[in-house]
Amino acid sequence: MEYFNIAPIASLIFVFTIITSLYAFYDNTLYGKFMLHPYTVSKGHKVWTVITSGLIHKDWMHLFFNMFTFVAFAFTLEQLIGSWQFGLLYFLALILSDLPTIFKHKDNFNYNSLGASGAISAVLFSYILFNPMSKLYIMFIPIGIPAVVFGFLYLIYCAYASRNSRDGINHDAHFFGALTGLIFTIIFVPGIIQNFITALTGGK
Repeated sequence: MEYFNIAPIASLIFVFTIITSLYAFYDNTLYGKFMLHPYTVSKGHKVWTVITSGLIHKDWMHLFFNMFTFVAFAFTLEQLIGSWQFGLLYFLALILSDLPTIFKHKDNFNYNSLGASGAISAVLFSYILFNPMSKLYIMFIPIGIPAVVFGFLYLIYCAYASRNSRDGINHDAHFFGALTGLIFTIIFVPGIIQNFITALTGGK
């Protein structure tokens, strides 16, 4: 209950995403209703799937990694920027991170996308503006990586993977979700750029 008190929006998103994802694991018809199908959306149908596709995941591992990252940053971020701002950030990121995918695959009938990765990238990169020198620990890497360094490398990787990867992962959603998080935070949090610079320079 403590999390609901300090970060009610993040708590609701976390619980609801897990429930809908688990439900989809055992009822595959939900994938057809919730999954983003750019070809269909570009024709003006099932537009709501830009939101609902972020509520379901491909498998247990996909769900685990997204929710692990969400828990690591979302509850703290909501306390930093406020509940309604956090809710708006997440909602906009779900939409804006999917728009490039819709345009890119509007003529590809066989392409589908799902998962909350775009919105979670927005959460992560918003957090980086507040704490750029905090250490992020990645599996199999024994030392912490400064958040700002990780963010820079992450954007480069997403841009590269979007052009060259054949792994079926929607790297465009990751990239544009991250940009949404940065732009949203700069607009809605006065002084965040100065805070970012001060944190990088150690207050000098």
